[in-house]
Amino acid sequence: QVQLTESGGRSVQAGDSLRLSCTASGGEKFTYNMGWFRQAPGKEREFVAVISRSGSIVHYADSVKGRFTLSREHAKNTVYLQMNNLIPEDTAVYYCGRAKEIRSELVTQLETYDAWGRGTQVTVSS
Repeated sequence: QVQLTESGGRSVQAGDSLRLSCTASGGEKFTYNMGWFRQAPGKEREFVAVISRSGSIVHYADSVKGRFTLSREHAKNTVYLQMNNLIPEDTAVYYCGRAKEIRSELVTQLETYDAWGRGTQVTVSS
């Protein structure tokens, strides 16, 4: 059974950069699509980005396109979310999840993910 652990969240200033990591463990081969969602206080969990098992396909939410970059390192069973030019609206708990789909019309839907991590807090002050 796969287990996902996020790390890297902290408090930063607007305009700063941050890199989140999500490491998979549990014995399964790291051959699945991986995604990030985030949830701000009082709001629903929303899609951020997803990467295919090979790393060749990446989809981003419009709100982060051009600022965030998702990549993966198979040797470390880890995906990285590089977040640049952070704004206060990026403040949220960030969760990684195993994505069952990579089609763009489906990756934004929570039910197409399983094996969520516990999340890491990102706070951006102005």
